[in-house]
Amino acid sequence: MKTFSSFSLFLLSLTFLSLQASQGSTTPSSYKDTQQLLNFKASVSNPTLLSNWLPNQNTCNFAGITCKDSLVSSIDLSFTHLGTNFSLVSTFLLSLDHLETLVLKDINLTGTISFTKCNSFLTTLDLSLNSLSGSLSDISNLGSCSSLNSLNLSNNGLDSSFLKGSPRLNLEVLDLSNNKLSGPTVITWLFQSSCNGMKRLALKGNKLTGEIGPTLATCETLNYLDLSSNNFSVVVPSFGECLALEYLDISANKFFGDISHSLSSCHNLRFLNISSNPFGGSIPVLPVQNLQSLFVADNELHGEIPPWLSTACSNLIQLDLSTNNLSGTVPSGFGACSSLESLDISENKFSGELPIDIFTKMGALKKLFLSFNGFSGVLPDSLSQLVKLETLDLSANNFSGSIPSTLCQGTETNLQELFLQNNLFTGSIPSSLSNCSQLVSLDLSFNNLGGTIPPSLGSLSKLRDMIIWLNKLQGEIPQELMYIQTLENLILDFNELTGTIPSGLSNCTNLNWISLSNNKLGGEIPAWIGQFSKLAILKLSNNSFSGRIPPELGDCKSLIWLDLNTNKLNGTIPPELFKQSGSIAVKYLSQKTYVYIKNDGSKECHGAGNLLEFAGIDHEQLNRISTRNPCNFTRVYEGKLQPTFYHNGSIIFLDISHNMLSGSIPKEIGSTMYLYVLNLGHNNISGVIPQEIGDIRSLNILDLSSNRLEGLIPQSMTALSLLTEIDLSNNYLSGAIPETGQLETFPASSFQNNSGLCGYPLPKCGQDPSSSLNSQHQKSHRRQASLAGSVAMGLLFSLFCIVGLIIVAIETKKRRKKKDASFDGYVDSRSHSGTANVSWKLTGAREALSINLATFEKPLRKLTFADLLEATNGFHNDSLIGSGGFGDVYKAQLKDGSIVAIKKLIHISGQGDREFTAEMETIGKIKHRNLVPLLGYCKVGEERLLVYEYMSYGVVLLELLTGKRPTDSADFGDNNLVGWVKQHAKLKISDVFDPELMKEDPTLEIELLQHLKVACACLDDRPWRRPTMIQVMAMFKEIQAGCGIDSQSTIATEDGGFSAVEMVEMSIKEVPELSSKQ
Repeated sequence: MKTFSSFSLFLLSLTFLSLQASQGSTTPSSYKDTQQLLNFKASVSNPTLLSNWLPNQNTCNFAGITCKDSLVSSIDLSFTHLGTNFSLVSTFLLSLDHLETLVLKDINLTGTISFTKCNSFLTTLDLSLNSLSGSLSDISNLGSCSSLNSLNLSNNGLDSSFLKGSPRLNLEVLDLSNNKLSGPTVITWLFQSSCNGMKRLALKGNKLTGEIGPTLATCETLNYLDLSSNNFSVVVPSFGECLALEYLDISANKFFGDISHSLSSCHNLRFLNISSNPFGGSIPVLPVQNLQSLFVADNELHGEIPPWLSTACSNLIQLDLSTNNLSGTVPSGFGACSSLESLDISENKFSGELPIDIFTKMGALKKLFLSFNGFSGVLPDSLSQLVKLETLDLSANNFSGSIPSTLCQGTETNLQELFLQNNLFTGSIPSSLSNCSQLVSLDLSFNNLGGTIPPSLGSLSKLRDMIIWLNKLQGEIPQELMYIQTLENLILDFNELTGTIPSGLSNCTNLNWISLSNNKLGGEIPAWIGQFSKLAILKLSNNSFSGRIPPELGDCKSLIWLDLNTNKLNGTIPPELFKQSGSIAVKYLSQKTYVYIKNDGSKECHGAGNLLEFAGIDHEQLNRISTRNPCNFTRVYEGKLQPTFYHNGSIIFLDISHNMLSGSIPKEIGSTMYLYVLNLGHNNISGVIPQEIGDIRSLNILDLSSNRLEGLIPQSMTALSLLTEIDLSNNYLSGAIPETGQLETFPASSFQNNSGLCGYPLPKCGQDPSSSLNSQHQKSHRRQASLAGSVAMGLLFSLFCIVGLIIVAIETKKRRKKKDASFDGYVDSRSHSGTANVSWKLTGAREALSINLATFEKPLRKLTFADLLEATNGFHNDSLIGSGGFGDVYKAQLKDGSIVAIKKLIHISGQGDREFTAEMETIGKIKHRNLVPLLGYCKVGEERLLVYEYMSYGVVLLELLTGKRPTDSADFGDNNLVGWVKQHAKLKISDVFDPELMKEDPTLEIELLQHLKVACACLDDRPWRRPTMIQVMAMFKEIQAGCGIDSQSTIATEDGGFSAVEMVEMSIKEVPELSSKQ
């Protein structure tokens, strides 16, 4: 009994101690933490994301919470998309007594950085990837966070307006990347007295300008500095005292000057990126003692790779010299780069045979990029010795011979990407490529390879891209490809393949681009293609496929491009083809490099055009594409595809022309709200044109020609405001052509050979056709000037941005730094056909009645909205040259080569319309030599645009100073205005000025000289040296104030200021737009 009592007492004691421990764990501080966290949960938009934050749970077990001594010390709620305002974060989280780290990355945080009561423990605050707004100076509201040393506000919406006070922070780490900061004052404001022990500073992805400032450039504690992707356009500063600097990125700016001198003392640098600046000359001497990553791409460097680089590269892991004008070959000393893992010397002018002996000495080499050079010769078998190689890119060179069969020898092979396209390889594809078991991407396009596709390639179980178009491959597509279930892109166009589409491909359900056009394939199109939910592009044109179009293709949930033209297809157009409209997702098609070759619709060129994968292929090789040769008028567009929507799209390109289809056009086609190109021409389609076709509001090209269509042209088609090309010819249509909308802007040829059709541009209804043949011919001739021609295919890609289907960023490669205007958005290969001739004569289009065109000395051209969209790449920011109270102004090149300025008025309902009419009529009434001529206009829907003759600001200023027009050939002879000023300034600079100005006040010469300096600066041969309009206004204010232009602050150069004569000699350039006016 006594024993039992003792044992009971022992249990009671344990229970009491346990209760004490339990009560002691809930201190007032931890209870306060719990309440504040629960209050925060209650305040967010989506509290269910914090489902385990419950009153009866231990706070330290809450998701994202870390404790010290039962108190909240760290919170990380990244990527939870909670949805809350900064003021609530300040109230409930930043006020936690013992919080040391708060990470709220990408939680959908909004608001401004308001005043915050902060504890003395907080050291790290990360609010990146949110939607914070307000001024940068708001960060001073964090001043109470006395221990804060790391602040990340990157990827928000902070701006640099109204900077005031001081930051009141002593930070070691500050990241303000990718905000809306601009101008020259940000760095000055951040470091008003000193850099305050700053170690890491990131300001990339803003619009900063001006000087870096001596405080930052001499910061002894700084070891990380990222100023990339800004608008700095100054001499690169000296970092002579930044002895701790290990990471420096100044890429994607306009820095110039002596980079060698600027970095001469930075011996601790491990990462250096000076890419995408206008640094010229030979490769500068850089501190490479400790460098591991060096990026010097996309500059204006020339000459050979200097010896010092190969003798000092023992520590380099990454070296990028791409996109320059470097020549010669790879120096033998590069074999000493034993640590080098990635070498990129693509897009230069290197030549000679592949220096394989050098590369095999680089035992660590994983990535080798030699594309777009002039390397030649055969590939040696010793390539197989590069056992660690993961990427080999030899595209766009002159390599010949056969592809080595020894490429992947041995049991351990790491090759993942093999790019050999655009060379001169012959022979067959070696079956031994199947040994490259890690291969993900294989591109052998644009060669002279023959034979068959090796069945052994079916063993490449990780392959995503099989791209072998434009070769001489024969035989059938092997069934063994069925084993590559990772396959996404199968592109075999322009070969001599025969047989049918192998049934084994039905296993490759990840396919999103199937392109088999221009072969000799036949049989029926398999219905099982409809099970490919990721398929976005299906191109089977120019083959011998027969049978019906499978209705199952309508089950492809991502299909946006269907090209079946020029086959032997029969049956009807299945209505099921359009059942996915409004729900199509294209998220699987991303960043594919393409060209689109637009056909002119002649008998030799079937179909609307051809979409081709074009990565790693030189533009100069386009003439090797056989479909381009017979075409009279072709445009080539290049870019990348990037999806911008997921579940509300429709097909955008449908070409089933030149087949034997019959039946009617299904009314379901009206549901394709994003369809841009519809080509049903050259079939046996009958019935009427459905009213629903007018619902395809994005339609740009419509071809229903050479069918058996009858009845009226539906009135609904007048709603197709973006229509730029239409062909209804060779049918049995009747009745009047609708008189409104875009239909009235097309020539008679678009409607010809419809015996019952009448109305403009055909003869009037009820009128004898022969009596008006002459006048209609003249009207038709005038309309040739306004034809959109091949505009629509430009719109097919530029309009993706507007309608939210696919962004196509026309990104012309900067190979060898050639600014080739023919590839600035598109390649225009014009013929001698009449369709290419575009003049500024008044077209036959009917003008808006509200505009009194009689006031104009010269007739205006009425341009289509499509014309202007294409000319400005969809009103892209790269074309923007100014903004005003009533809209933006864009520089553009029209199809006839004319350089114009397009003023796009903002939408202000009636007020904007009145401004449009008033500006047109006012300019029509006023005649003055210094008034920039109005050439044309566009009025469609709510859009109001005015088209002016383009003149650079410097040229206009020269006209005002000299009193001469650029076209005064009687004064200039074979020269032009700029050349004339340059020539006369050398003799006697006062002779340059308008005598009328000098008569009024001879003392004006000094002031005129100052204005001449401004004009010269605006015409500087080096674009990065030209002042912005804000700087120009500042110069004029200095002149008005009577202090002249300070050469150090306004037109400074590396060597100081220049005299007026020197400014003229060194700055004036021969501008193309002037030369063209002679």
